Amino acid sequence: MSALLTIGLGALVLGITIAVLPGVTADSGWAVLLGAAVVGLVGTLLRPALVRLLSAIGWVGVVVGWLVVQAVLVYAALLLTPGVEVDGFWAAFWAAWLSAALMSVGWWAVTAGQPGAATQHLLRANRRFRRDVPRSDAPGVVMIQIDGLSAPLARWAVEAGNLPTLGRWLRDGSHTLTEWYAELPATTPASQAGLLHGASDHIPAFRWYEKDSGRLLVTNRPQDSALIESRFSDGRGLLADGGVSVSNVFSGDAATSLLTMSTVAERRRTSGPAQYVSAYLLDPFGLTRSIVLTVGEIAKELYQGRRRRLRHVWPRLRQTWDYVLLRGATNVLLRSLNLAVVAEQMMRGAPSIYCDFVDYDEIAHHAGPARPEALASLEGLDGVLATLEEVAAAAPRPYHFVVLSDHGQSQGATFVQRYGVGLEELVRRLTAGGTLLVTGDDERKGRTRLLRAGLRRSPEKTPPDGASTTVVTDRPEVVVAASGNLAMVYLARLPGRVLLEDLEVRHPELLPGLTSHPGVGWVMVRSRRWGAVVLGPAGRRRLADDSVEGVDPLAGFGDRAADDLRRHDGLANVGDLLVNSSWDPVTQEVAAFEELIGCHGGLGGWQNRPVLIHPQAWTVPDELVGADAVHRVLCGWLQDVGCRTIADPSVAGAADRPAADR
Repeated sequence: MSALLTIGLGALVLGITIAVLPGVTADSGWAVLLGAAVVGLVGTLLRPALVRLLSAIGWVGVVVGWLVVQAVLVYAALLLTPGVEVDGFWAAFWAAWLSAALMSVGWWAVTAGQPGAATQHLLRANRRFRRDVPRSDAPGVVMIQIDGLSAPLARWAVEAGNLPTLGRWLRDGSHTLTEWYAELPATTPASQAGLLHGASDHIPAFRWYEKDSGRLLVTNRPQDSALIESRFSDGRGLLADGGVSVSNVFSGDAATSLLTMSTVAERRRTSGPAQYVSAYLLDPFGLTRSIVLTVGEIAKELYQGRRRRLRHVWPRLRQTWDYVLLRGATNVLLRSLNLAVVAEQMMRGAPSIYCDFVDYDEIAHHAGPARPEALASLEGLDGVLATLEEVAAAAPRPYHFVVLSDHGQSQGATFVQRYGVGLEELVRRLTAGGTLLVTGDDERKGRTRLLRAGLRRSPEKTPPDGASTTVVTDRPEVVVAASGNLAMVYLARLPGRVLLEDLEVRHPELLPGLTSHPGVGWVMVRSRRWGAVVLGPAGRRRLADDSVEGVDPLAGFGDRAADDLRRHDGLANVGDLLVNSSWDPVTQEVAAFEELIGCHGGLGGWQNRPVLIHPQAWTVPDELVGADAVHRVLCGWLQDVGCRTIADPSVAGAADRPAADR
């Protein structure tokens, strides 16, 4: 947008503001025009210094700045403008907010249908880097994670035209689409531990209970994610060689880690987020545009929720205001902030960048993975790729793009909706003891709902010979930790993995009650005699030798189900029972143990089928099983283009691979 158009639009907005608000007056139209020019000039000169000052104060400064800085700038500008009078700060405060809202509408009207408007703004905001950063022919790599997108849905969305940028890349032959398999648990933290660190085996679920410490770990709590990363970080993560982590759960050992859960407390690596947020909120284009789009997103969700109810769409969740507001925040504010951060890092010439966009995953949880609302969010993310492609053309180095997901999603009415009772209540009835439910409405909000149904001990029963008799009595007897349609059940007072034979004595109704329930697909438990055993309603499968008695409980859950469970059985802190919901091959639906229409974490449906879209010349193995395997591929690609120099014997660069594989 040209400077003249900006001043003209600003004059119109200021004129309307003066006309409708008391406390601000102007002698003439020329005074209004001059006032608009002065407001723009004062903001241009003072806003960068204010951003640095407020971000140095911290998040309190960011919030205060968002509330009052624009008003301060408008107040100062109007005081300096001949022919304009302002009656105190509060008059300027309301004038600033009203003019910001009107400017948003005006900018939307002017830039609607112009996809390059956001790009031009980002380039102007980062013009100092275009001048100061030396150009290089060495390419960088930008990795964009579309959280929750399954490979089958990605293919369909490309064919349907919902992903025009990705579709163009695939049709032009610059990129190709590869499907990979997400091992249990199919969650963002487990996949990112693998993708960014090659350490997915440290994450048994989205949330789990550690018997040794009596501690509940939830991976989207900053203190927990920092602790978890400290257990597997070795300094050789995907982003260790000068890379940048943006909006992830774990950092990938990046030197620059922004808006990343595990590093928010590390000021050395994360001093930037407050400055980024402050700059974004104090930027009239970014703030006002986001306000309008956020309000539009909220109105859209209210309309779409009403339409779902009137059309009797099922399954569906009750529409709540916390989700309505959350959708506006993730689909507009966080997306725009992530875009601004990635664009700046590209203009700085960062060698590698990995950013997680959670928009689609958030909406798919509540509406369903293939519903129109979710597909619309994919279109917005495709627009992000188009903008970054334009930014790359002006960056100081060429960039390759990799687009990937961490898992897919599966749909279905929830366990509670189907049966009127939650898994925790079912377990409580079957154990006749106290339970602690650990769950959450979705990963991003991280709300943890704790239901305590008494902490009394059940009558003690003598365990079989060889079983542990050590009992800790200051904990709930049973802990149920749910992650999508997968749950882990812990007998929290007993140390170690409680074996099948002991469970049958202590709680004889638990296993029969779970396996016979129509909402439970299978239960895995460890036996003293057979090792890991998968139990179903009409049979069992011994994982040691894959022998089946009766009907195979894993039938229909995929060819990799048994291998996946064997691996998961060996992870630390796995529950005494691993419970997976039912899976209907006709409707393709699962039954989440959380209140989520689209879910992931267990087996059944598309949740284990994420996508990897990469430059066509970059080779991949015939099969990609597990996030750790994708991590090795990504590290190899970074080595090939020169973005990674850290020696890692588990990763072979192009020079080390056979010519046929290059």
